[in-house]
Amino acid sequence: MWIADNWKDYEVIDCSDGEKLERWSKYILLRPDPQVIWDTPKDAAEWSRLNAHYHRSSRGGGEWEFFDLPEEWDISYELPIGYELTFRLKPFSFKHTGIFPEQAANWDWFSTIIKNAIDAGGRGPVKVLNLFAYTGGATLAAAAAGAHVTHVDASKGMVNWAKENAAVSGLSEAPIRWLVDDCKKFVEREIRRGNHYDAIIMDPPSYGRGPKGEIWKIEDSVYELITLASQILVEEPLFFLINSYTTGLQPAVLHYMIGTVLKSRAGSTEADEIGLPVRDSGLYLPCGASGRFTGGPDH
Repeated sequence: MWIADNWKDYEVIDCSDGEKLERWSKYILLRPDPQVIWDTPKDAAEWSRLNAHYHRSSRGGGEWEFFDLPEEWDISYELPIGYELTFRLKPFSFKHTGIFPEQAANWDWFSTIIKNAIDAGGRGPVKVLNLFAYTGGATLAAAAAGAHVTHVDASKGMVNWAKENAAVSGLSEAPIRWLVDDCKKFVEREIRRGNHYDAIIMDPPSYGRGPKGEIWKIEDSVYELITLASQILVEEPLFFLINSYTTGLQPAVLHYMIGTVLKSRAGSTEADEIGLPVRDSGLYLPCGASGRFTGGPDH
């Protein structure tokens, strides 16, 4: 498991009975987590000091109960390349706050690859495409490392939120293209235009709709998208990353898809769960899976 264990402003304090108890900066949130099927004693003092609690409904969805939480607040994360990112958080529908902290394990990995490639020289600007880019965590990590990033998401609201995160991270002037678009249609247009990227990141949802109502269902569409995306990768890519939060798309499935599509490229493929350390139990909470292709003859 790839563990995001370098956070200072975030931690999973404990988890029990379908919920995880988290600290986001100085605020304590309790949110549902379907992985937490155990019911262990709730000994941490923070269980009784909540700032907000998201209650899941038996009919689907749910709602927040607020005790003492601002409408928005910031947390920071320092990348191994020495750049501190800042994220503006706000609780919104379906339990989310605006970032997935476990993704820091991937930010650490690819920001180091990008910076090393730029420091080595000989490649020109490193161009990174981030698909289903959400509020921009991966975009900012790549831009902080020196990449030129194309950020694509179907939601205008999410793209605006990502721009806000760029501003508070000191990356407003970074070479980032912000696009509200259907990811598959964008890739198809890039193929026709003959554009290429040194690296691609994709974080597809299990189910979603494009800006014009296009239906996305990951099991039906993800392999085709990886195949299309491979056509806009340079011949010697730096990396390719895909994340999955969908039950059934296990690490081995991601590994096989990437390895099959990119088998002609020099490099190596690996896949694993990603997770977060749990402070009080010492366990690691699984939070999805990632598949990684690392380019180069040495990998």
